[in-house]
Amino acid sequence: MDHESTWSGLPGKQVLLTGATSGIGLAAAKAMAGRGAHVALVARDRARGEAAAAAVRQAAASAGEQPRVELFLADLSVQAEVRQLADEVRRRLPALHVLVNNAGAVYSRRHVTADGLEATWALNHVAPWLLTDLLLERLRASAPARVITTSSDAGLLAQLPFDDLEARGWGQRGSVWQGFRRYGQSKLANVAFTVELARRLDGSGVEAFCFHPGLVATNFNMSNGRLARSSMVALKPFARSPEKGAETLLWLADSPKVRGLSGGYFADCRARSIPRGARGDAPARLWAVTEQQVGRLIA
Repeated sequence: MDHESTWSGLPGKQVLLTGATSGIGLAAAKAMAGRGAHVALVARDRARGEAAAAAVRQAAASAGEQPRVELFLADLSVQAEVRQLADEVRRRLPALHVLVNNAGAVYSRRHVTADGLEATWALNHVAPWLLTDLLLERLRASAPARVITTSSDAGLLAQLPFDDLEARGWGQRGSVWQGFRRYGQSKLANVAFTVELARRLDGSGVEAFCFHPGLVATNFNMSNGRLARSSMVALKPFARSPEKGAETLLWLADSPKVRGLSGGYFADCRARSIPRGARGDAPARLWAVTEQQVGRLIA
């Protein structure tokens, strides 16, 4: 296989998107299908997933396209469901050219998942790490391919929480501030993951990118109590639309211009400096820690 082939854009490509039932994920899915990509959506709720799939089909039809649009169901905070999702993807999708790790959340109160991990960390970092790992063979076989992970500038001043991976320092009550701090740590982890993934995939034909979508007007952080909801409402006049927030994601998935920039962090369709906390030995150290958290070593 010629891993040096020029990226030919989205038409005919198979894309898998998590966090695709609303916000920038849904906006990106519609745009990708409108450009002729075959789109597979991952949703936690069947009704919302089916509604999103219908909206993507309608958007594609309006653009004169008729791609395949498929739906997968999984709670990505639960490792067993991530593994089941990967098994189903391998059964149903003979190729995978673009994997978009977009699902994420922020919680103002600390709670743990079925796997015993703090929920923000489990969903925002461990889930994309595990899903990507489980689908790497399919991505390599489909190369050239891309892995794109939604990060955030919330991680710019963060540090990876190697001394408190389970956020026990929160105590029992938690707060909006502690929740946002933890969110920033998980978003920094997305960058470190991308840096190390790119290093490990060098020469394989699979490239890895992450990006900051900007402040986007969605339902994000609206269920974390009155203070969080009020803050998001106050920021809404300054926020961009989901379609605008999805532009960099769409560009990373479609453009041949980012070839050779694997491991990069992007915003507004431009490369950004890697945050300080994701430099040096931090990416490799995080990788080793995450291997332990999923209870297996990467092949």
